[in-house]
Amino acid sequence: MKRGLFITFEGADGCGKTTQLNLLRDYLIDKGYEVIVTREPGGKGLGEKVREILLNYDGVVSDRCESFLFLADRAQNVDIIVNPAVEQGKIVLCDRHTDSTVAYQGYGRGLDIGQINMLNALATKNKKPDLTFVFDVDIDTSMQRVGQNKDRMESAGKDFFNRVRNGYLELAKQEPERIKVVDSTKSIQEVFENVKNIINTYII
Repeated sequence: MKRGLFITFEGADGCGKTTQLNLLRDYLIDKGYEVIVTREPGGKGLGEKVREILLNYDGVVSDRCESFLFLADRAQNVDIIVNPAVEQGKIVLCDRHTDSTVAYQGYGRGLDIGQINMLNALATKNKKPDLTFVFDVDIDTSMQRVGQNKDRMESAGKDFFNRVRNGYLELAKQEPERIKVVDSTKSIQEVFENVKNIINTYII
């Protein structure tokens, strides 16, 4: 593989995306691929500090400020971690990326989606993931999985997360070649079988 792959994992909180990312990491390593794992917010270094602010700051954070913090973290992650690894032929697995900002700040918070798309393009130098998994789960199941100990983002309420979920499904309709929706209400292994079936079309 001369050029690597950039694969992102998306979905509402509690959808199981991080579990599936870790399973896919192990699966790809077993097949002999070099794999890099990162996340947004919170890639190594500066991103970890931005993540702490976004998830745990106890003061008021304006919706626009929240968006710009995510975008700053994204630019750092893409420039420092993602692009160099992909150019070296590695597979990069990223826990959240541009679609999260559209779903959460656009559909969820009601910010202008056209502007978010423009800012995402600026943060990523117009590059999109090669493949995006959206793990879809109903909101009641999502909230049950998250439990009582919620961070700032997880505490936004059911109406907010319904808008986020619908946003993800709308994005998948707009870009069906890139975005693959996976039913995340099934068992972990059943979900992963679907993930493997999809990824094998990209790496074989």
